[in-house]
Amino acid sequence: MNRQNSAETNNDEIQQQQQQQQQQQCDNKKIRHRLKSKILLLIPVVLLAVSSIIALSIGQITTASTVILGAAALGMAWAVLQFLLIARIPVRSEGVSDSTGLVSGSNDEATTRRLVEIYTAIYEGAESFLRAEYTICAWFILVFSVVIFVLISWGTDWDFARGLFTSLSFILGACTSILSGYLGMKVAVYSNVRTTVSAQQSGWKLCFNTAFRAGAVMGFALCGLGIFMLYVTMLAFRIHYPLPEQWIYLTECLTGYGLGGSSIAMFGRVGGGIYTKAADDDPRNPATIADNVGDNVGDVAGMGSDLFGSFAEATCAALVLGSSIGRSGGWDAMVFPVTVSAVGIFVCLLCSFIATDIKPVKEEKDVESALKIQLISTTILMIPAVYLAAEIFLPAEFSLQKTVGTGVLTLQPWQACMCVVMGAVGGLIIGLITEYYTSHSYAPVRELADSCKTGAATNMIYGIALGYKSAIIPVLVLALVVYGSFTMCDMYGVALAAIGFLSNLATGLTIDVYGPVCDNAGGIAEMAELEPYVREKTDALDAAGNTTAAIGKGFAIGSAALVSLALFGAFVTRIRIASDNALFAEGVNMLQPLTFAFLIIGGMIPFAFAAMTMKSVGVAAMEMVMEVQRQFDEKPHLLDANPTERPDYDACIAISTKASLKEMVPPGAMVIFTPLLTGIFFGVYAVSGLLVGSLIASVQLAISMSNSGGAWDNAKKYIEKASPDSELKGKGSDIHKAAVVGDTVGDPFKDTSGPALNIVMKLMAVLSLVFADTFYATNGGAGVFQL
Repeated sequence: MNRQNSAETNNDEIQQQQQQQQQQQCDNKKIRHRLKSKILLLIPVVLLAVSSIIALSIGQITTASTVILGAAALGMAWAVLQFLLIARIPVRSEGVSDSTGLVSGSNDEATTRRLVEIYTAIYEGAESFLRAEYTICAWFILVFSVVIFVLISWGTDWDFARGLFTSLSFILGACTSILSGYLGMKVAVYSNVRTTVSAQQSGWKLCFNTAFRAGAVMGFALCGLGIFMLYVTMLAFRIHYPLPEQWIYLTECLTGYGLGGSSIAMFGRVGGGIYTKAADDDPRNPATIADNVGDNVGDVAGMGSDLFGSFAEATCAALVLGSSIGRSGGWDAMVFPVTVSAVGIFVCLLCSFIATDIKPVKEEKDVESALKIQLISTTILMIPAVYLAAEIFLPAEFSLQKTVGTGVLTLQPWQACMCVVMGAVGGLIIGLITEYYTSHSYAPVRELADSCKTGAATNMIYGIALGYKSAIIPVLVLALVVYGSFTMCDMYGVALAAIGFLSNLATGLTIDVYGPVCDNAGGIAEMAELEPYVREKTDALDAAGNTTAAIGKGFAIGSAALVSLALFGAFVTRIRIASDNALFAEGVNMLQPLTFAFLIIGGMIPFAFAAMTMKSVGVAAMEMVMEVQRQFDEKPHLLDANPTERPDYDACIAISTKASLKEMVPPGAMVIFTPLLTGIFFGVYAVSGLLVGSLIASVQLAISMSNSGGAWDNAKKYIEKASPDSELKGKGSDIHKAAVVGDTVGDPFKDTSGPALNIVMKLMAVLSLVFADTFYATNGGAGVFQL
């Protein structure tokens, strides 16, 4: 008896020691968390102080500088705050309080361990892939920056300052793009599992807000960081180019910033898109973790780099085209495009309270409307905000050098404002049209679901037709925006319209990142074998996320079209300046034989790119299928209802990593070297045709592929929601299997080839702009072959 009491006493002491150790670990974790929070909050303050010192050193603390730098600091600080709100949610399998984020109830330790295990596997997979991908990108940045320095210096009659500044801006743009993608991946992976935990609680507010805030971290951090890096680079370059007459060289050197952003975006989009395969979220499937990792590296890191590239290129194009404004309007007038993006941060921040606090999500039907309200509200509020910015920062009248012809336009603030507004409203219209064609709330996707009754073939036919049809209205809207903005402010107006498309970029990224976060949350819920209602809730969140992701891709494609056209206008302007109006003084003649020949070749490039990336996905998927089959053969108990063995997730992650890194290089190299070699060997007329042909074909193909993929995905989800007694028979039926085929084909459509095509047209255009002087220096723009 005494021995028993002694044993019980020892057990109690051991338990007390363990509890004390756990409490100590918890206290240490809280201390580290508070310290990390303070450090994170200090980052925007330090960056703002550094930029202010640079501005003071050249006497440029102006009204525009204050607004731009203040908005950048506010965006980064708001992102940190959203991250800290997410961090309050513990990774434990139980209910979470809305008000405090504290744990209530008993702790399911086995499920919690499984959640942590899955979260860790996804995190490590994404981390290892991005590390490997960015290592390749680092070598590319190093080598290509040297190429830029040599070719730009040679093309400008050995002006080493312009070559060096262009190389530096390229490196800064590429590094900012890498940082944007990496930050997005980290935040998304960190938030995925917390969204799953939040979905265990009754109600919709906490789980929606968690995913929404994860997107906000990405959106506001990227916008704040992008604006900060771009503007500080401009201020630094101004030390060397202090006079308004020299600002044209400043803006030309800055084009490297956009080139760096888009180069990394190309590898991120293509590599991440190839990585993610068609693997369901059944925990017995070894490819499941790889699929979840792919969502983070493709849809989050890739999309972040993509939209950062759009912002950088649109701003650079507007600055090059509007550099002459500085002579009559001063510095604040010339940097008006950057000011518009800064004002957008304030607008998006104010509107973010609508979804989280003013009109929170209370039931399933509120999810999609909450996200849509964000887009509509920010667009509406941007109109008066841009008008005020134009009235404050632009003079009553300012002069602009025409892109076509040798005349000078005299413009007023309201005209610049209208160009931005046309872009913002046009973007909203394209977004809503995209929603109509990709949401199962409307007829097109429901018709697509009905087509599955007769098999996979009819599903494929309907899906492809839906994509083609969905391109009609967006293309008409783009045409109207181009015509209206060009009529008002020449090609500078087109660049401002592109800025307008991206004026609410923080909100666009927020709702775009929201989608893959919810998708991963559902996958984690399934793999952790949580209650069915948790997966049903995350599926509802994800269905809205698929639609908003398609809307985000619509924005990205529409803005890319305008950005590419603006970059083309800037290319024409630079060739005119380099040739002293000997070339392109009256625009580009598309009936010139060489130009027309390369127009056809340019139209082929997007199809060749889509073929290469689609085949790459197929090759990588085949390797994945063979690995999964091998594991099922070696571990037959994986297919049991309650398997006693765990799949080898690491093997599948390794296959995806190796395949994506190998397959992303050829299409990226094709896009980068085609305009470069064309300009050097065939001259500027050939480049002009190449850019126009690529732009026209890329817009149509990108919209149709992205919308087909989104529609196939949501048609499958619509069928899965149906009951077995309904016409669609529900999950597991032959109708559902037909829908799965469409969704499998749609994955590379919407996640790889489609969204990457907007980078194709932007990257080709910005690369031509950067090397414009080099092209002209090659036999006066005639190229090596002098055709």
